[in-house]
Order: sequence, then C-alpha cells, then structure tokens
Amino acid sequence: MLDRLLVKDLALIEKSVVEFSDGLNVLTGETGAGKSILLGSIQLALGQKANKDLIRHGKEQAIVELDFSLTEEEVRRIQALEEDLELEEERLLIRRKISEKKSDIRVNDLGLTLAKLREITGGLLDLHGQHEHQSLLREGSHLEIIDGFRKKQGGKLLEEVANAYHLLQEKKRALQKFSLKEEERTRELDFLDFEIQELADAHLSEGEEAELTKEYSLYENMDRLKSLLLSAKESLEEMDFHRPIQAVEEAKDFDESLKGLSDSLYDLEAVGEDCLRSLDHYLDHAEVDEEKLFTLGERLEQIRRVMMKHGGTEAKALAALAKKEERRTFLLDYEKDEEKAKKAIVEQEKLLREKAVLLSKERQEDAKVLAKQIQGEMQEMGFLDTKFEFHFQEKKEPTEKGLDEVEAYVSLNPGEPLRPLREVGSGGELSRIMLSIKTVLADTEGVSTLIFDEIDSGISGRTAEKVGEKLQKIAKNHQVILITHLPQIAAKADHHFLIEKTVEEGATHTRIHPLEEKESIEELARLLGGDEISEASLENARELKAKSKAKKTKASNV
Repeated sequence: MLDRLLVKDLALIEKSVVEFSDGLNVLTGETGAGKSILLGSIQLALGQKANKDLIRHGKEQAIVELDFSLTEEEVRRIQALEEDLELEEERLLIRRKISEKKSDIRVNDLGLTLAKLREITGGLLDLHGQHEHQSLLREGSHLEIIDGFRKKQGGKLLEEVANAYHLLQEKKRALQKFSLKEEERTRELDFLDFEIQELADAHLSEGEEAELTKEYSLYENMDRLKSLLLSAKESLEEMDFHRPIQAVEEAKDFDESLKGLSDSLYDLEAVGEDCLRSLDHYLDHAEVDEEKLFTLGERLEQIRRVMMKHGGTEAKALAALAKKEERRTFLLDYEKDEEKAKKAIVEQEKLLREKAVLLSKERQEDAKVLAKQIQGEMQEMGFLDTKFEFHFQEKKEPTEKGLDEVEAYVSLNPGEPLRPLREVGSGGELSRIMLSIKTVLADTEGVSTLIFDEIDSGISGRTAEKVGEKLQKIAKNHQVILITHLPQIAAKADHHFLIEKTVEEGATHTRIHPLEEKESIEELARLLGGDEISEASLENARELKAKSKAKKTKASNV
C-alpha cells in the first residue's frame, strides 16, 4: 500500500506531502491545478524516464519519494528480485532525485538502475491512465486480459508453451549450421586431417617447451659455465685454512673462550673441501653432448613451429587440436546429425502444438468464466442488458503465447447483435468496460494499490453513481487512489484530497492537502455548481455525502 508521497521542486509543486490511507482516496481540483503532475511524479518514482524540464524553475533538482508498506508476499517477491535490498519493518522507500546532470535512484538507501526499479515495483501499483481504456482497442490486449485472469491458477501451461517455443527456436538455429555443400565439406575435412595430424605428431604437453629451453640453454653455454667453475675452483685451492687454524689453536691455550672460533675455522675448512669435491664432480661430467644438443634443437623447433601456428602457447595449441577434432567429427557425422536435427524440430513442433492446444482449451474455459464476471460487473455499472464474450481464432502456427487470437465481443443494448469491442462504444463506455475488467482482475493480479486517472471521463448522472459504487467495491480489498471531476464519485471518498493552484509573489504553486468533512462538502458543492458555491449546492453536496455514507454502511452490513 502507498502510505506517503513527497514531491519537491517538481514543475509547479514546491513541496507537497500526501499521506494516503487504505480504502478510497479521492483527489479533486480545478482543471490545470496539477493533477497530472501528481500522477507524473508517481510514475517518475516508479521508473519512468525523467525529463529535466520538470525541475521547478530556479531550482537545481527535483525529488520524489514513495513510501510503501508491504505484504509478506510482496516482501518475498522483491527480495527474490534483489537480494541486497533490506526491507526493515516491511517498508519500501523509493527516492528519486532529478538534476540537470543525472538522475539518482535510491530504494531503502540502495542505489538501483531504472530497469531494476521497474522490476521490483512492477507488482506494487497499477496505474490506470486517463486514456488507458483505449488499450482495449489494441491487438493482443484481450488475450493478455484472459492470461491475467488465469495467473491466480498458476499459469503453468502458458510458461510450458513459452519454453517449448523458445526451445524450438534454438533447434531451428542449430539446424542452420548444416548449410555446407558436399565439396566444401570434403575440402575442409582434408585440411582438418592435415592440421590434426600435424598437431598429433607434435605430441605437445604443457610446460615441455619451457623445460627444453632451459636444458638447451645449459648445453649451449657449457664452455662459459666450465670456465666460471674452474675459476671458482682455483680460488678455493689458493685458500690456506691451516695457518689461521694453527694460530687460533695456540691462542686457545691462553683463552678457552676462543674454542668456538676454532671450531668454526675447522668447519670452514671442511666446507671448502666439500665445495672443491663438488666442483670436481660437476666438471668431470660437464661435457657437451652434440647429438643431444641437436635433438633438443630439433624438438624445440617443432614445438615452437606448431605453437605459433595454432595459438602461440602449448595450451592454446592443444585446445585448437580438441576443437579441430570436434569439427572433424561434426563433418564426418554431418548427414546423420542433420537428419537428427530435422527430426528434433519436427518432434518439438509437435510438442509445442500439443501444449498450445491444451492451453487453448483451458483459456476458452476460463474465458467463459471471466466474460460472465465482466458482464456482471458491467450490468452493475449501467449496462443493464449487456452481453460480453471472448471469441477465439486459431493461428496457423503457435507462438510463445500459443495458438490463440482473441477478440472481445459485446452487445451494449437489448436486441443488438454481438460485435467486436473495437467497433462498439464511446470513450465513456470503454472506460466503464475497462473498470469492469479491472474489478474482476484486481484480486487475481495481486496488486495492493490501484490508481485511476479520470476513469469517469465521458460519463455523468446515474452512470457516474454506478462507477463510484464500483470503485467503492474495489476499495474494500485494495487501496484505491482516484482523480475525478465528478461529485457523485468524489462523495464516496474515504479520504478526500484537494489539489489547488495559487499564485504568490509572482510564482505559481500547486498544493495537495486532505479535506475535513466540512471542506469536503464545500469541494463537492464546487464540483456540483462551479466556482460560485451557493447554499443550494452546499445542501446538494451534503445530501450526496449522506447518501454515499448510507449506501456504504448498508453494503458493509450485508
């Protein structure tokens, strides 16, 4: 439920805070007072693209906040979509800041993209705009209405049809790789055979090239190595450890503390002798094997040639070998696999059609139930002898939504034949039909808050009374926020707000504030009689308000 709306420095609104409640929240005001700005601010907070021209003149930024209280189901859905979003006390605070340079979105202090904002708020609020009834004339919209009604039943079959359709498209894309001519395949196979043999003959293994390079470098630099080691040996041989050992031994007779030094000199002499033995052993075996050097060079040349031709490293060359072998297998099994791919498409097409036929049967059964409920709601709104049906037509090929093309048919007057909805009805009649549909779908859609922008356009009198009653009915189980210009509807408000425009010090301001009982009656009188509020219009307003309260009390006691 939407608990609070804050708008600051947006268009004509300097600052306005509106606290909504459950039930029917009605907003009224003169034409041009800023009702469209109010709805626009809500749409901005829900992810609509921002226009920087909306920033109030003379201000650097505009801010819109929406504060929602959430149901447990809404909390689960939102957290499944965004794990990092913390929903303390089951509340969602959306804050959108629009400036000349950028638009900043924070949801419970977490920065989100517009796409993610739209995703997580998609099920919180349903906004029915002033001309949304025209969507009833859009091709495909009637099928969406039926599927929206079916959502409460899980919609599993619709999902299965969509999955089967997408899998069919994947299989069709897979078939596209079977497009080679016989001579092209033969030529490619010959080339692959040559490259695979070349790679296989190289017997590559990761790390071999680096190891052989070290070994080859050792043999190649053996003369220099032996020269360095001989020099080291000569230096060690020139060292005379005997004289310092003898001197310290004699000195030890005078001072026993020199024993440690004496032992170290003996150790040094032993280490020197070990080093000389090691050098002798190494030099005795440090001979260049010319044949091995030649073999190493050939092997390195082979490895490097194959490596450079197939990726530059042993790992890449080995990966290339695996890929070429896979491609060779594909070409060898080409005809057999092509037949398999074609057969898989036929089987998938059959499966898709079977599921689509089942979906169509379920839809047609549910459509009868839905049409009956919509017809009942329409009758309650003044279409006394109306008939409403969904007519189905089968497509040649199923899509991700199945085989069905659906169009709503309606008869609005006694004796009239059923005709396509797009050919029948004025804007006002379409608005009432859309409201009938919304009434039926309200529970199935699971949306807590419904917003209607002048859904009463084109109606008056008794019809307006019926529309108001219908909105009251919806408001029993949902929060309804409604912008209206009709007193018959405004009188049914549980909470009445006034949107008014004033000019102060040369600047235009739009303000939204709640009305007390007396103020609400005065606003109803204005709606009834225009700007001049007379005692007669006030009396009519009181009667309208009292009548609405009485009907509401009677309905709640039923």
